[in-house]
Amino acid sequence: MPSNSHLNRQKTLIVGNIADAFDNSDLPDKLNCSVCSSIGDAIETASGKSYDRILVVMSTFPKKLRSDLSDLRNASNSARIILLAHMLEEPDAIELTASSNGSKPLADDYLICPADTELMEDKPQAVVPITSASTLTAIEQHKNSRITELEKLATEDDLTGLKNRRYVFEFLKQVIAKAKKEDMRITLFLFDIDNFKHYNDVYGHAIGDTVLKQAASMMQKCCREHDIVGRIGGDEFAVVFWDCPTGFDTEKLSKKLQDERRIASEHPQEVLFICERFRKEISSAEFSFLGPEGKGELTISGGLASFPKDGITVEELFEKTDNAMLEAKRSGKNRIDLVGPTNLI
Repeated sequence: MPSNSHLNRQKTLIVGNIADAFDNSDLPDKLNCSVCSSIGDAIETASGKSYDRILVVMSTFPKKLRSDLSDLRNASNSARIILLAHMLEEPDAIELTASSNGSKPLADDYLICPADTELMEDKPQAVVPITSASTLTAIEQHKNSRITELEKLATEDDLTGLKNRRYVFEFLKQVIAKAKKEDMRITLFLFDIDNFKHYNDVYGHAIGDTVLKQAASMMQKCCREHDIVGRIGGDEFAVVFWDCPTGFDTEKLSKKLQDERRIASEHPQEVLFICERFRKEISSAEFSFLGPEGKGELTISGGLASFPKDGITVEELFEKTDNAMLEAKRSGKNRIDLVGPTNLI
């Protein structure tokens, strides 16, 4: 028989503005959970009760989140702390869920907003006697791993491990809204594999998949950690370059990015360098899976457009960037074209 202490255990505590993280306004009733609007209230509440999990809406606490999470962890050490992060906040969420020097991380996991409440509901299950605390822990761990797995399926491309089309479009929408308020600059890069059908026809679809995975891996290695790299369909990829703040405790851009923005250029110089470096590396790489003639066999064509100069909506940026990519194809392939008169050769 489970102990009375387990039966009386409060399952979920949500900290922050629910409207920023969920589509459901009736979430507290649906999940039978408690809600606190501030970290201070959450610490007081968590000190008097036992929770299985504490969900923290990151956007509610843009300042001092690291120290707040540390205090919350100390107040309820047995609860899993799960961050509810908007896509723009994912770099910070990754950092906060990483252990440092072997110490326990400030948070155990994170979910991308709007979080799927279906993943967190306790579905009716057959009654299984709980004979020990270890059995209960194993069940909870399995449930948490399933939540993480389903979250990945909703946001990642299953072949390359990059972000999927849905994620890229939603992220770009969010970062544009932020850029309009904070005078940031964003650059969208679209590219595809030149003559990709040739690889499928000549080498087979398994090799075609390998080509896509290699291109994805090389692009990720060329990019900065906070830039978003995604596969949006077939052999087409998208990269969102944006002015990421230096951390979750400040709204200031790094000095490097501030200096870059003062350069009188149509596109950020670092972005141009990254894209051109990727094009050169992939066009000169030796791919053994393509046989003895594999060196220099793989090329890409791409286009670049920036917010706000070239477009101020997701649709406008994709249209302008796609047109630039098509112009690169028409101009001989293995090149990157910009929106405007200047091209990278």
